[in-house]
Amino acid sequence: MNITIKPRMNASTKLSLLSFVTFFTWGGFVSAQDSKTKKQANTSQEMLDVWIGTARGQLSKGIYHTKLNTSSGKLSEVNLAAECDGPGFIAMHPNRTRLYAVCDLDKKPVVAAYAIESSKGQSTLKLLNAVEIGDGGAAHVSVEPTGRTLLTAQYGTGSVGVFALNDDGSIRERTQLIKHEGASKVDAKRQDAPHAHWTGFSPDNRFAFVPDLGMDKVMIYRLDAAGSKIDSHGFGQLPPGSGPRHMKFDTTGKFIFVLNELALSITVFRYDSQAGTMTAMQTVETVPPKEKAKEQAISASEIRVHPNGKFVYSANRGHDTITSFSFDATNGQLTLIERMPVRGATPRNFNIDPSGQWLLAAGQDSNTLASFAINQRSGELTYNRSVINTPAPICVLFVP
Repeated sequence: MNITIKPRMNASTKLSLLSFVTFFTWGGFVSAQDSKTKKQANTSQEMLDVWIGTARGQLSKGIYHTKLNTSSGKLSEVNLAAECDGPGFIAMHPNRTRLYAVCDLDKKPVVAAYAIESSKGQSTLKLLNAVEIGDGGAAHVSVEPTGRTLLTAQYGTGSVGVFALNDDGSIRERTQLIKHEGASKVDAKRQDAPHAHWTGFSPDNRFAFVPDLGMDKVMIYRLDAAGSKIDSHGFGQLPPGSGPRHMKFDTTGKFIFVLNELALSITVFRYDSQAGTMTAMQTVETVPPKEKAKEQAISASEIRVHPNGKFVYSANRGHDTITSFSFDATNGQLTLIERMPVRGATPRNFNIDPSGQWLLAAGQDSNTLASFAINQRSGELTYNRSVINTPAPICVLFVP
């Protein structure tokens, strides 16, 4: 059922961006117009949009926005970009002008489409439309590279929603709802039923992938992007009790990294792009058993691959750290670099900016977003002493 919901007034704080640029010329003259043009270009290059999805609660009002200075790694104050209830995960359309969120609007679990708007240095979101998911709330949302099909993962009901998108980026309709079946039952509380947790696509856009925490499998589907349809193709098997949560491809498209929430580990798969199959090669822990034993509650949350392909990072809730690995694409092996405290509590999500210079770690329970510099040679993280307050952040999204 397609429902249209009128946008609400955004309670935004005014954000002022000041740029000071000094020009020195040796034996030359820079005109006022040239100076103005260069200032605008520099400001545009240095300030990068960051969108923040948040958990449902008293503090959060919806989707928030901040800007990252790519020269200094500093973050601006946040402003409320769109009001909605519990926009836990958000995704960007490939044209970079539309943003999608799985959230509640008028107390209905929906996937919502927003137009990105900007005025006087402040970015906001305008609701285009929303479509009910029809199987409870979603834990994840993604858009395939051609911008015609959107997928959602419903953790509670163990299903995958498939949605067709219009040319303007609005959501046309839900075309499929696929229910996962079976459960590993290794963890009696968490694996008693299917729990779809993430959706994504192969680099060539021929296949879709859905890690299911309850099944200890990554379900693989053939993708018809033009028709907004998926068909069962197979699965990748994880070690019993792993609890696969999120996954990423390496930069060559030959390997897949699956983050296991329950085991706090990463399983590396070799990927056959022609056959659409994945074969497990290595599993490494993100937190050693002795340190896990010290925590009352601990689980893995997010995994990212550095743009240069040499490093892989994962987040550990409870332990409140980011684990860094080096990756050797010649043999598909991960090697531990370090574990870095996130300067916050409960890092449910983090992201790396497109240049690979900065990592932003979201502290859900500390209501913080902290900035770290990434050493391009070693992959090590250095706290940038830039941390801002934002309500219950659980998804960090850059415009790619």
